[in-house]
Amino acid sequence: MDEQPYQTPPRWWSPMLSPVWFRFWGWMRTRIRVRYHHLLDIEIQGLENLKQCIAAGQGILITPNHSCHADPTVVYQVADELRLPFYFMAAWQIFQNASRMRLLVLRHHGCFSVDREGTDIRAFRQALEILQNKPYPLVIFPEGAIYHINKRITPFRDGPAAIALTAAKHTGRPVVCVPCGIRYQYIDTPMEELLELMDRLEEQILWRPKRNLILRKRIYQFAEAILGLKEKEYLGETQLGTLPERIQALTEFILQGLENRYGIQERDSILPERVKACRRHAIQRMENTALSEGERDLAKIDLDDLFVVIQLFSYPGTYVSARPAIEDMAEMLDKFEEDVLRRSTAGIRGTRRAVIAIGKPIPVESGKGGKARIHALTEQLEIAVQTLIDGINL
Repeated sequence: MDEQPYQTPPRWWSPMLSPVWFRFWGWMRTRIRVRYHHLLDIEIQGLENLKQCIAAGQGILITPNHSCHADPTVVYQVADELRLPFYFMAAWQIFQNASRMRLLVLRHHGCFSVDREGTDIRAFRQALEILQNKPYPLVIFPEGAIYHINKRITPFRDGPAAIALTAAKHTGRPVVCVPCGIRYQYIDTPMEELLELMDRLEEQILWRPKRNLILRKRIYQFAEAILGLKEKEYLGETQLGTLPERIQALTEFILQGLENRYGIQERDSILPERVKACRRHAIQRMENTALSEGERDLAKIDLDDLFVVIQLFSYPGTYVSARPAIEDMAEMLDKFEEDVLRRSTAGIRGTRRAVIAIGKPIPVESGKGGKARIHALTEQLEIAVQTLIDGINL
């Protein structure tokens, strides 16, 4: 996981989208796609589904899965094919850490910031304005973070569905959600680079590189070792059980302890939403100057613990346990590179191709319904995106 700074955003960044800038920056999109992400080919399936929505003048919310840093590049290839720019909702930390040049490029590509840990009214209103009035689609990644799991989505957050339903309620034009599934495949095998990375990871925990074992076994043994260290840190001893059971138990131990400390009673939400609730409390305490320095430092430790929870959540435990493809093993090593070697983003190894499948639009009906309708639409989007991913043949 890419650890971001967690605090109250210093400002809000608005989009500066226009067809002129969209055309101007075409050369940079190609450069980023090929030179940075090593994507030599992008296949688009189901483009007619999106074309029909655009031709009908509908408010369009595109909801892709988000397993890789290259996902926005893949989605913007669809925009290039349509010769039509898209808006993107993106975490405010991306804007805060960007150079002036990159910041300008982001905003010219229709990106605007959102505080994922709070109630960001400006981002919400901007999204509504786009769906209600703008001629260009809005892209939101409902998973909310990159988990490096390409074959399986993680639970969607409710925000995109809430935006779509609110927009449909207050506009005179139809609003639709268009699910998208993205999958990646290596063109050139990166096996030697993966083995070198595995060597570095094992050396990081004072192991000799186990080149006598196949990569799948090395990854699984390494995962067990790292989990054991975390169990020792938080529980004082390693646990019994399968890897998924141990991950779940440690996750709940850390998260429930923080929920108890902050008096959070509602625990039926998906794990990222539970983390979000705790993180909001921790940020408030960290920035509360009325508290002692020790209390604010404790809030910082809580934020670190919540990041560990999200890290654990991103490891399904069984993902590479049985006959994994090279892409599966590479994703696990991407996680380790970011989490263990403390890389801000995993390195790009080999050359790749991507397939993006665009599904049938889901009409968003206006009317009442509250949280129940939001949850129902979120679940419908999850199923649609997972179905698209499953249907991509690589």
